[in-house]
Amino acid sequence: MNSFYALYFFLFSFSTVFSQLPVRQSTSTAEVKPKASDSTTQQAIFQRPFILSTANTSLGGYVETNGSHSIADGVGDGLRMEIPRFNIFLFSNISSRVRFLAEIEFEHGTEEINVETALIDFDIDPLLVIRGGIILLPIGAFNVRHDSPLYEFIRRPLVSTEIIPATLSTVGAGAYGSLAFSDFVFTYDAYAANGLGAGIIFNAEGRTLLKAGKSASLFGEEGNGSPAICGRLALRNRSYGELGISAYRGVYNTFELEGEIVDEKRDLTILAVDLAATVGPVVVRGEAALNLIDVPVSAGETFGRRQNGVYVEAVMPITTFAFLDYSDITFNAGLRFDHIDYNVGKFNSTSSNVGDDATAATLSLSLRPTPSTVIMFNFRRQWQHDVLNNEATHTATYALGFASYF
Repeated sequence: MNSFYALYFFLFSFSTVFSQLPVRQSTSTAEVKPKASDSTTQQAIFQRPFILSTANTSLGGYVETNGSHSIADGVGDGLRMEIPRFNIFLFSNISSRVRFLAEIEFEHGTEEINVETALIDFDIDPLLVIRGGIILLPIGAFNVRHDSPLYEFIRRPLVSTEIIPATLSTVGAGAYGSLAFSDFVFTYDAYAANGLGAGIIFNAEGRTLLKAGKSASLFGEEGNGSPAICGRLALRNRSYGELGISAYRGVYNTFELEGEIVDEKRDLTILAVDLAATVGPVVVRGEAALNLIDVPVSAGETFGRRQNGVYVEAVMPITTFAFLDYSDITFNAGLRFDHIDYNVGKFNSTSSNVGDDATAATLSLSLRPTPSTVIMFNFRRQWQHDVLNNEATHTATYALGFASYF
């Protein structure tokens, strides 16, 4: 019931403002076409269709829905349908140098309601823009550029959700900028922000899991008084695409209480590299990450001190055709490879490899009646080992999904 009132209050609060705004005309194909080389990852949050409105303040968002059937080692789980995400965007040009952006995310209906973004930018120069508020940390590209209508795959990449805990947003401040020269654009992002917490280790999963370190403290006062540092450097060629490197470092545990030292500082480091490129008609995206975690010896060997993962996907248009009112429907085929390892290393007692890894391959067939709307059919196969490296569990998933900006 509280979730219902929160949704009602949000919509009612902005209805008066937006009733005074001019109606936005339909967005052209060129404005929202999701090519890898259209814009830098840094500007992804401002490249959504609704921001192209001529009004000072704009409202928009996207919705995603899907149905799936999985078979694990020969046992099916039936047909499952859900609306995993319904996101609302709010954007305003407050003045010539100040702009505001917010994103409210409703996950699985109203099961979870999160403020994913609520930031203010002060534009001094293209090379220096000051940012503060609830920000998406630039760890890899997917954490910043993750809107479902941009992709041909229903499931998000494993490395971007299990190794890098996307979507990771938190209260922070810093700066970003860009410099264009010849056929290249160089971008940088640098922030200090509230960091992930002790849930990385102390969680119900019984493994080192970064996404379990997300908590309400990310949006309040920093729990251990030691903000994390995060940054990304990227170079984009206007014709081919973008290459980025990023890093995060922070203390995840509480080491001091009321002036008393209660534990040593335990660091978390995330290193990532990402690529987005257009090669002829093929769009290629990928991301790789390495986590280094200072885990207490008392936690045991089943908690990973080193984690890594990678994903690579390629999407190619097969044909275009006209149907009903649509003159340029695109039929695409795509393939994605995922691999993650929650615990890289060997057991001290046996010198055998620690398991706890997963590998997946996904085939996608999709239709785009417009560039901002996608209908997807995915077939996904996943192989997962437990921590003792026993025989892998095989899971096959058939899924049909729909995602669209509005």
